[in-house]
Amino acid sequence: MLRQLLLSAVLLAGTIALWVAFVPSAMPVLDRLGVLGLLGIEATAPETAEGGGVRRGGPAAVVVQEVSEGRISDRVAAIGDGQALRTVNVRAKATGEVIELRLEDGRPVEEGSLILRLEDEAERIAVERARLVLEDARDEAERLARLENTGAVTEVSRRAADLALRSAELALREAEFELDRRSVHAPISGWAGVIDLAKGDSVSAQDMVVTITDRSQILIDFRVPERVATQISPGMPLEARPLAMPETVLQGTVDALDNVVDPASRTLRVQGRLANEADLLRAGMAFEVVLRFPGEALPEVDPLAVQWSAEGAFVWIVREGKAQRVPVTIRQRNADSVLVEADLAPGDQVVTEGVQSLRPGAEVKIVAPQAALFPARAAAQL
Repeated sequence: MLRQLLLSAVLLAGTIALWVAFVPSAMPVLDRLGVLGLLGIEATAPETAEGGGVRRGGPAAVVVQEVSEGRISDRVAAIGDGQALRTVNVRAKATGEVIELRLEDGRPVEEGSLILRLEDEAERIAVERARLVLEDARDEAERLARLENTGAVTEVSRRAADLALRSAELALREAEFELDRRSVHAPISGWAGVIDLAKGDSVSAQDMVVTITDRSQILIDFRVPERVATQISPGMPLEARPLAMPETVLQGTVDALDNVVDPASRTLRVQGRLANEADLLRAGMAFEVVLRFPGEALPEVDPLAVQWSAEGAFVWIVREGKAQRVPVTIRQRNADSVLVEADLAPGDQVVTEGVQSLRPGAEVKIVAPQAALFPARAAAQL
């Protein structure tokens, strides 16, 4: 019996404490019943409010937070295809048999390095013959130049010798050009693809030899709605997530914009650029691209400040020491804030704790957060 009586007393005391804490009119009622005297709590004297009314309990203790300015985050997501910064399909320039192959599948290659060489003995002979002819023409031209002062050389002979020298020079250049066509060099630095040739194979002019890609950077082609076309500019930051690696988020920039909106889809083609120092990305991969734009500026309040009633959402605001109820329209919810459309300005004080005891026009006292947890104790300290 004693244990049950003690338990009942504790429950009754807890109920009275909660009533006093959250119901402003509890103190006067307990005072009239004489309970406050039994509990050793001093009743607060009633105060006369403006207009002749009686207000009991003193100002409500509340915790406030200033209104700040936030912006609605406008986000556009799209799926794009990646491509290498540069891709070159290397082709043979002549027909012949492969006698030398210096490139390995999938290996890096430097610009200007030899990829393969075709059988070129005939072309080398032609170059040697052209050099002999050029030397002979040069000697003849020099001999006539020495005899020109003696008057033994006519103008016609002199011009013929010069023409023969020029023709020999052109013949040597042509022979060297044909010899150079028998070798294939890398036009860019990059990575070689799979090579379907081997030493001894025959190739024809314009046959594909190898594809070289420079994937030090990856370009992404994607499309955005025309409503954001005027907000995008080269250099704008973007986020890209490879669909094959959903946990990897890469930072890049907008590289180029198309100059025409597609009338069929009402979208604009955009090209982004990603760095690929770790060589994780490949041409042809699919990416999810996200662009973020600064949106409309709106008042930003703490989520605890937003209350609800039959009329909708509202907040309590403290102006000139009194509580005012301001209706709000929620535009965006974030993890630690709410953007609202309301008659609020940055710097206004909205109530985040102690809203249970507020009424329109009620006087309030701003206290620290701990004091708001015990409004009866805070009111007794006023």
